[in-house]
Amino acid sequence: MERYGSDTDGDEQETPLLHRGHEDKPQRAPACCSSRYGLAVLSSFGFFVVYSLRVNLSVAMVDMLNTTHQASTNHSSSVCPAHANPQRPKHNHTASVYDWNSETQGWILGSFFYGYIMTQIPGGYLASRYGPKWLLGFGILGTVIFTLLTPVAADLGATYLIAVRVLEGIGEGVTFPAMYAMWAAWAPPLERSRLLTISYIGAQLGTVISLPLSGEICFYLDWTYVFYVFGAVGLVWFVLWTFLVFDSPNTHPRISERERLYITSSLKNELSSSAAHIPWGAIVTSRPLWAIVVAHFSYNWTFYTLLTLLPTYMNDVLGFSIQQNGWLSSLPYMGCAVVAVGSGQLADYLRETCLYPTVNVRKAFSLVGMIGPAVFLVAVGYTGCNYTLAVTFLTISSSLGGVSASGFNINHLDIAPSYAGILLGITNTFATIPGMVGPVIARALTSNNTIEEWQTVFYIAAAINLFGALVYTVFGRGTVQPWAVQSTYSHGD
Repeated sequence: MERYGSDTDGDEQETPLLHRGHEDKPQRAPACCSSRYGLAVLSSFGFFVVYSLRVNLSVAMVDMLNTTHQASTNHSSSVCPAHANPQRPKHNHTASVYDWNSETQGWILGSFFYGYIMTQIPGGYLASRYGPKWLLGFGILGTVIFTLLTPVAADLGATYLIAVRVLEGIGEGVTFPAMYAMWAAWAPPLERSRLLTISYIGAQLGTVISLPLSGEICFYLDWTYVFYVFGAVGLVWFVLWTFLVFDSPNTHPRISERERLYITSSLKNELSSSAAHIPWGAIVTSRPLWAIVVAHFSYNWTFYTLLTLLPTYMNDVLGFSIQQNGWLSSLPYMGCAVVAVGSGQLADYLRETCLYPTVNVRKAFSLVGMIGPAVFLVAVGYTGCNYTLAVTFLTISSSLGGVSASGFNINHLDIAPSYAGILLGITNTFATIPGMVGPVIARALTSNNTIEEWQTVFYIAAAINLFGALVYTVFGRGTVQPWAVQSTYSHGD
């Protein structure tokens, strides 16, 4: 096995673990009905809940506003000719509506991230110290409870709604760091792309399903039921998580011995023997980590801009009704989900079968997943009122973003699996900033809802994406870093 080099050396000599020699080759455990893939499915359901609770307000916001007031202040309901709006059932006019201007809307939509950023690094630390299962479980449960209180908070006023969304963010802030800490103990190196893309496809599916379903709920019932329905789903998930998930293979009572040995032996040279000691100095000065930080921040600027404001763009510019809005807003994320899973399979195939170095795979997938979305996002601004082309370009932009799921997005586990939760907490702290300021800046730039104003929003997002792709390409790495383990050996992939 190769000894560690520096942050910048050794990536070219990477050889996948399972090709190192017969004596180092763990006996692969079947994927079907395995505990590790069961964890992937259940964690995917968890991220489905997480993103459903995060994005349902984006659609509900369209129905929460006093449209008469909005029309009188903006002089037009949409830039483009409005589409045919079907007659809504008469019994759905019981929920309150509010006279919130575009600036207030921006603060409400962005407030979630002010809580979300607070628990990123603490979440990673607590998960590595005390175990990720209950941290993630109670974090999502807290978000579920505050989601159920959203209609009450909205009636009390915008300030109360902002406070509730901040509290939801605090609960959700621990989810990704905790899940990365769990995967550090569960994901064999050459199955990381597959397992993590299955796990995190739930985030895309949560967006895909919650956007149209929220639109239908608003159409046939009223906006308050959006929060009640998805809150109930979250309670179901918590029960399943409580009884079926365990922190590691060694604590799982129903895992097969073959699978347990396969996982633990494949990770034996990657995990620190003293995880209680955290090398903070080495972590914060690691160039590969900061490359992930920049890429994560840049990608999330585009992602969160669309996540929070796409329904608003569909309504205010393209003129789609609340019912049409949800379905069309979900198309980009449907494409992203499909591409993310496919990219995970391809990435691990390239690493395991074709023997491509991990660093090359991560960088190639990051370039495609960041430059592609930037190009098509800019193109959206020049489609005018060509509805078909606008939705097509938005869908292609988000779909290509799914490729990055096997790029920088899981690189934390390549460079420091023992501290993956902490690293994710650090990168996600910076990557949450776009969610905090992006909607506020975008709504400030689009106060008149003109196509030219939205072009500026898209240009800013694309430029930031390109910058992140360049930085990651130069400084990204694919091997376990020297500070990440006590042993002097790495698996080299």
